[in-house]
Amino acid sequence: MSAASEKIRISEIFGPTIQGEGMLIGQPTVFVRTGGCDYRCSWCDTLHAVDSEYRHNWLAMETETIWGQVRYLSGDVPLTVSLSGGNPAIQPLGNLIRRGKQDGYRFAIETQGSVARDWFADLDFLVLSPKPPSSGMETDWDILTDCLKAATSCSSGGPRIGLKFVVFDDADYAFAKDAAARFPDLPVYLQPGNHTPPPPDDDDARIDLDGVMDRMLWLVDKVMADRWFAATVLPQLHVLLWGNKRGV
Repeated sequence: MSAASEKIRISEIFGPTIQGEGMLIGQPTVFVRTGGCDYRCSWCDTLHAVDSEYRHNWLAMETETIWGQVRYLSGDVPLTVSLSGGNPAIQPLGNLIRRGKQDGYRFAIETQGSVARDWFADLDFLVLSPKPPSSGMETDWDILTDCLKAATSCSSGGPRIGLKFVVFDDADYAFAKDAAARFPDLPVYLQPGNHTPPPPDDDDARIDLDGVMDRMLWLVDKVMADRWFAATVLPQLHVLLWGNKRGV
């Protein structure tokens, strides 16, 4: 199969809405959420794009079909397109990125850094989010380093790159500090974990708001006391606004 005819597994395409977390928080965004993931985090909040139980809902779509939906949703205004998942890095997204940039759109991706792709260099923003101990997953630091090399392989300088960590407890916080020390030139973003299980549908998207906010305050206190850790603490803004509702 040629690169041009490769299909991408899509869980959902939605927006425009705000980016709810990380370095682009609050910015108008159209989301292209792919289906499939090589991780199974214990607290995953997007199982509908991860677990094979939902595979029948994913569509195998061609680049031009996806791009037509993005342009329709954005009203042909060149917003940022966020490629998410699941793990979007396991999908063949290079042609979609190049197609969208022809129309002046910017592209951002968040991935755990378990798969390196040469098209990382074509992105505008790359967020690497290694998963902490509470996830039950382990990080391969050599592969994450390969992701960084792939993103910076082009002469134009490549994307803005940042590290983002979900933090539930002291062990997660220590993991984030260790990872940041490995890559001291990258900005670091921390967000409190949302431990509320995702709902089976949108009828009940409520979260344990008190629990999330308590964890946020605890995380702020940790960083303020730890003056040598130059991290930015941010909420999941979409969770505070809409709970675990999909498509926002």
